[in-house]
Amino acid sequence: MRRFAERVREIPRWGWGFGLLCLALEYGLYRMGAWLSVVLGTAARAIPCKIPVIDDRISLVPVFVVIYLLSYVFWICGPAAVSLIGRRNLINYLAGLILAYGIGFLFFILLPTCMDRTAEGLLDQAARPGPFNWVLGIMYAADGGERACNLFPSYHCLAGAYCYLGVRKRQEISRGYRIYSLVMAVLIVLSALLTKQHYFIDVLGGVGIALLCHGLIQWLDPGKRAEEKDTDHRHG
Repeated sequence: MRRFAERVREIPRWGWGFGLLCLALEYGLYRMGAWLSVVLGTAARAIPCKIPVIDDRISLVPVFVVIYLLSYVFWICGPAAVSLIGRRNLINYLAGLILAYGIGFLFFILLPTCMDRTAEGLLDQAARPGPFNWVLGIMYAADGGERACNLFPSYHCLAGAYCYLGVRKRQEISRGYRIYSLVMAVLIVLSALLTKQHYFIDVLGGVGIALLCHGLIQWLDPGKRAEEKDTDHRHG
């Protein structure tokens, strides 16, 4: 525990700053995507990406709303943790994450998806007694009410997966935090499904885009190029 506290204190302020900026970017693009889809008229053609044979078998488990909301804290910690690995890796991390968010944003405005929560029986469940149902109802109300939009890809799953990919196999990060990141990424996927905030295909889309963008940026390695330019500039 002492070692963990020491590592947290080693995180630079700008690392936490990048974490907050990434959270603001995710939320801003999500809301802007919903607004632009209405302005462009694509929202009227939004379709549900439901696979009944899969999605109808997934039950609503209200307690998972806790994980769904705690994911916002996890998204701040992701870039903050990567800031301990070095500038090159942070540049790669941010480049890949921004690319992934950008791809999701294009889906939001050009190929929007939706969910009828009334038809799914979710609002009836949220109206039942219980603290988790109460929080679920607040979350649904803040996220479209009867009609949810911007489902594909799931930004929750995309961001959660990317937070794990940023520290995976990085020896500079403690094994405990790497395991924690993996567990959180998996729990966020489960929460997206078990709060019925997303359909199964939305989750696959979010994780898939995260994997694709992470792999592409690792191959392009813009962080290395930035380091080389800095070196040339110093020696020049």
